[in-house]
Amino acid sequence: MKKNNDVILYERQGKYIPRVAAVHDLCGYGKCSLGVAIPLLSAAGVDVCPLPTSLFSTHTLYSDFVMHDTTDFLPKVLNHWKNGANMALDGVYSGFLGSAEQVEIIQSIYQDYPHALRLVDPVMGDGGQRYPTYSEEMCEKMKDLVDGADLLLPNLTEAGILTGMDYPGQSPDEKQVHLILDALLEMGAKVVVLKGIQKEGKIINYIQGQDSEMTAVSEDLLDFFIHGTGDLYASSLIAALYTGKDLESAVRFASKFVHDAMLNTRYQPDYLQRGVSFELNLGQVTDLLK
Repeated sequence: MKKNNDVILYERQGKYIPRVAAVHDLCGYGKCSLGVAIPLLSAAGVDVCPLPTSLFSTHTLYSDFVMHDTTDFLPKVLNHWKNGANMALDGVYSGFLGSAEQVEIIQSIYQDYPHALRLVDPVMGDGGQRYPTYSEEMCEKMKDLVDGADLLLPNLTEAGILTGMDYPGQSPDEKQVHLILDALLEMGAKVVVLKGIQKEGKIINYIQGQDSEMTAVSEDLLDFFIHGTGDLYASSLIAALYTGKDLESAVRFASKFVHDAMLNTRYQPDYLQRGVSFELNLGQVTDLLK
C-alpha cells in the first residue's frame, strides 16, 4: 500500500498552464466559493474557468440574502466551451451547487472531458447541520459525485450526509474516522481527505485512498471560527496539487495556509462575518511554483 507522499494526482509539465473548471457559486460579498477558488488557483499558475452555479448577494452566513439560480444557463456555457471554444480541461473542481439538476450537469462535464481530474468538495453543511439552500433531494443527488471522484473533500457533516452515517461531532476517534473513510471509498471515491476533526488543541485532516494508507495531518487549532475556511482549504489544497505536489504535501500546505490566513484575518474589520482573508498570504501559493 502506498504512502500518501507517493501519491501525485497531477504531474506539472514545464511551462504548460493547466486549465480547471471551477463549478461553484459566486458571492458579491463574503470570502468563499469562486471568490476564493479563482485567486488561489491562479496564484498556482492554473487557468481557472469559472462556471457559477448560483449568484448570491452575500454568503449564507447572513440571515438574509438574495440568490439567483443559474441552472438553465449552464448547459449553454458548456455547449459553447465544447463546440465553440473547442477548449480542453485538466480538472473539474466542484463545490456549492444551486440545484439538484446541477449534479447531472457536472456529470456531463465528466463525459465531455474524460481525462480531467474530478475534484469534489461536497459543500452541503457544517456543524451537524446542512445549509439552508440544500434540500433532501439535493443531498441525495450529491452522492452521485462520489463514485469516480479523484479527490473527495468532505467535512464530518457532509461525510455523514453522503454515507447516511450519524454525525459524530467534531472529535470522532480514529475507529470512527476509519469507518467514515472506508464508507466513502466503498462509494467509489479514489482519494478522500476528511476535513476539520478537532482534538487536543489540534485540527486534523485525514487522508486515505483506495491504494494508500490512512494518514493524519494536524495543525494548531485556533480559538475562533471564521466562515469560508472550508472553501479556502479545498482551493489551497487543489492549488498545491496542480503545482505537482504529492497528496500529503498538498494537505500539509493547505492546513498551514488556512491557519496563517486566519491569523491575518483577525486584523480585518467585521472578520467574523466577512470571512477568511487570504490576500496577504497568496505569496505562499506562488512560492510553490519555484
